[in-house]
Amino acid sequence: MNEQYVKSVIEAGLLAAGRSLGLDELAQLFADNDRPPSGEMRAALATLEQDYAGRAMELRETASGVRIQVRREFANEVARLWPERPQRYSRALLETLALIAYRQPITRAEIEAVRGVAVNPNIVRTLLERNWARVVGHREVPGRPELLGTTREFLDYFGLRTLAELPPLAELRGLEEIAPQLALPVDAPGAVSAPAGPPPSVEAEADADSDAEEELAEGPGLSAMAAGLRARGPETE
Repeated sequence: MNEQYVKSVIEAGLLAAGRSLGLDELAQLFADNDRPPSGEMRAALATLEQDYAGRAMELRETASGVRIQVRREFANEVARLWPERPQRYSRALLETLALIAYRQPITRAEIEAVRGVAVNPNIVRTLLERNWARVVGHREVPGRPELLGTTREFLDYFGLRTLAELPPLAELRGLEEIAPQLALPVDAPGAVSAPAGPPPSVEAEADADSDAEEELAEGPGLSAMAAGLRARGPETE
């Protein structure tokens, strides 16, 4: 089969889909009796990636497959096509998502212990509705609280193939200066800080989201974790 034809069909499919497509889905673009082997499709994808070098588009591999997207450096220019203000997520939501991503599986109580404030139910609901987080089990303690983990859609949205591609916490220190936010201590993986005093109220969540900033500890901090996720978001959002 003509290599240029295979590449063109795959490119057309990716542009039309507007999302990540796996090899099985890309194969469906071709007739049953004219379907290229997976090796040829991978070669076509590699050629496409080279073709986009130095252009405004790029081929990005995610957990669900590959997609064509605008490069991050052109995000501001492309955003002018949509005058309305793009959706923004609160610091509290991003910090909650960062804790789930870096410490999963994790319970809501453990998130509250680290953040020092109660998790607003709307935050968890938003993460579940966006399918960025899911219930992966229950902690075998009294009450059997739900354990939260991330999803394939989370990886796709942030342009990741696996969780191993999340920025190491040690590399996030510099992000404190880029997006200064509420910095709270983060212990070693698997450890949970004990909350001081009685359980915090939901109203405290709003206070934590105020403009006041508080530096409580050395280390990468939740703000850097959240900034790391924000930096991995889609280029046009």
